[in-house]
Amino acid sequence: MKRGSTLFLRIAVFLIGTPVLALGVYGVSWLLNNPVNPEYDHILYPIVIALYVSVIPFFNALLQSFKLLSYIDKNQAFSELSVKALKTIKFCAIIISGTLVAVLPFVYLLAELDDAPGLIIISMVPIFASMVIAVFAAVLQRLLKEAIDIKSENDLII
Repeated sequence: MKRGSTLFLRIAVFLIGTPVLALGVYGVSWLLNNPVNPEYDHILYPIVIALYVSVIPFFNALLQSFKLLSYIDKNQAFSELSVKALKTIKFCAIIISGTLVAVLPFVYLLAELDDAPGLIIISMVPIFASMVIAVFAAVLQRLLKEAIDIKSENDLII
């Protein structure tokens, strides 16, 4: 039963990473080669660079989640390796949010030129999503660390 649930989660993580990889390879490069308006180039390039920079910690977090699932399969869920994986996921989510927040002024300029105020709100969704992931990973990291400490205390008592 546990093996099936981790297999489902591995497939879900793979399905999360596949569109990001496809957009990074085809979508963003197509956008750079065929801009809607050539006068937006000076604003579009920093946004695209920030998207490519934020993909690196995204895939690192996906790799750490695969490691975490393998620890669960090996019955090492309550170990320091799991705490380290959650810590890395937390830092990756913070880096993604920071990168996307840094590019928000360029998104604002693009929205002003294109008269699209909804673009700013839409660009805030990944920032808030990654912050939620960072907070969730921090809470899980702390709970797991406390559970490991309690387990080690109980092992010493017995």
